Amino acid sequence: MSHHGNVYRSGDAPPKSTFYEQGKFGRLFPNLPAFSTDSPALRSALLKIGERNGLMDAKDDLTQAPQNLILQQPLLVNNPDNPDLTAGMTFLGQFLDHDMTLDITSSLEQQVDPEMIENFRIPTFGLDSVYGLGPAGSPHLFDQTVDHGLTTLLVEKIPGAENVSRDGSVKFDLPRNSQGTPLIGDPRNDENLVLSQLQVAFLKFHNAIVTHLKNQLGLTNPTEVFLEAQRLTRWHYQWIILNEFLPKTIGKNLVKDILTKGRKFYKWRNAPYIPVEFSVAAYRFGHSQVRPSYRVNFGKGSNPDLFALFFNDNLAVNPVSIDMRGGTREANRFIDWQTFFDFGDNKARQNKRIDTHISTVMFDLPGLPPGGPQSLAQLNLLRHLTFKVPSGQRVAAAMGIEALPEEDLAELKPYNLHNRTPLWYYCLKEADVTADGKRLGPVGGRIVGEVMIGLLQGDKTSYLSQDPDWTPTLGKKQGQFTMVDLLSVAGVVTEL
Repeated sequence: MSHHGNVYRSGDAPPKSTFYEQGKFGRLFPNLPAFSTDSPALRSALLKIGERNGLMDAKDDLTQAPQNLILQQPLLVNNPDNPDLTAGMTFLGQFLDHDMTLDITSSLEQQVDPEMIENFRIPTFGLDSVYGLGPAGSPHLFDQTVDHGLTTLLVEKIPGAENVSRDGSVKFDLPRNSQGTPLIGDPRNDENLVLSQLQVAFLKFHNAIVTHLKNQLGLTNPTEVFLEAQRLTRWHYQWIILNEFLPKTIGKNLVKDILTKGRKFYKWRNAPYIPVEFSVAAYRFGHSQVRPSYRVNFGKGSNPDLFALFFNDNLAVNPVSIDMRGGTREANRFIDWQTFFDFGDNKARQNKRIDTHISTVMFDLPGLPPGGPQSLAQLNLLRHLTFKVPSGQRVAAAMGIEALPEEDLAELKPYNLHNRTPLWYYCLKEADVTADGKRLGPVGGRIVGEVMIGLLQGDKTSYLSQDPDWTPTLGKKQGQFTMVDLLSVAGVVTEL
């Protein structure tokens, strides 16, 4: 038997990279070469493509008030609405990403064998970012008072928020230490305000289930209560992934095809892994969905609705409310979810369509050291070199899918990348050309769908593995459950 050209005899200890599952990162197509040989000229080209005012910059006018970038159509030329996805799906996607992987060792400056990267989290949808190592291993995440007995997760009230909130309700933040650092299973979930508030929603959803189990079912044993609440929280969350997020992201037909006909490319021997074609390329489609600004919450009386740029690197560190980066607790830093998910009140804002334009706020990211890449597009493109990711065209051929014609990628011809395109860029263009930017195309959709469904199928504790006929019990309609239901049950939705 051989692997990557190494031959070993029966009885020998197999090389560490046998099959796909070494470490928790690997490759869907280990035999495909990198999209191009690394060189100073190629790095220069990638930096050029991903630079501010370059090919990928949506060229938003950031001198405008944040609300104008939402409400004035002439300013939205390169940020068209996606009629099928509301704005919150972008941030749910980011939350899912952080639940799958935690790699804190990667470097943009060197070639990396993905099979040698240590992923500090099991690649499942188990909400490790919420539960950490559980009450025994992460007691700082839990309420240790006698009444709760390590069954509920900590959240903290935002002082003064009831004076700003339209209905006068109490608002909640992540628990934080004296320096403002969040006490949560994954600190990345405080990266921006929407994500941190989404983390709060999951914490409170778990706590609502604890209350339900005690009051409705009469459970009293703390260990039993916690484990059952954790299971129900995970299963309702996994239901949303399979029945809401994926159908809207890759299309219902592709979800059905993968579930009924099986995964064609994402397979493993002992345990699931995270392919670089997914983590470095296809799943970064969400970066194209981010808008330059959002309505954060709805005001009342003399307090106007709060609009803010997503990021503004010109601000001082730790701004109070002028942009949407995380790490700060102030009275008006909470999310009114009606902007982000469709509660049927015509207040929901749509996502930006998936295409090769990235909002200008993502071209000057906060916190990056000067002298290096400053844009998200540059960082994403350079990672294709770091991880030796194959081209979109080669991946399409390996999948038996017809590649995009070169004329669809003509803007890359000056860089000689129109026929050997970085996979991330290819997936964005494919979504735009084949699905009108409403969802991923056949290559990107197949990668994202097979990996995410595969992670659910490979997790022995998921509802797909334990009880595939299970249906949710906590939604407004029996057998249905969406993010709107989760936010409602969690008690984080203001009455407007």
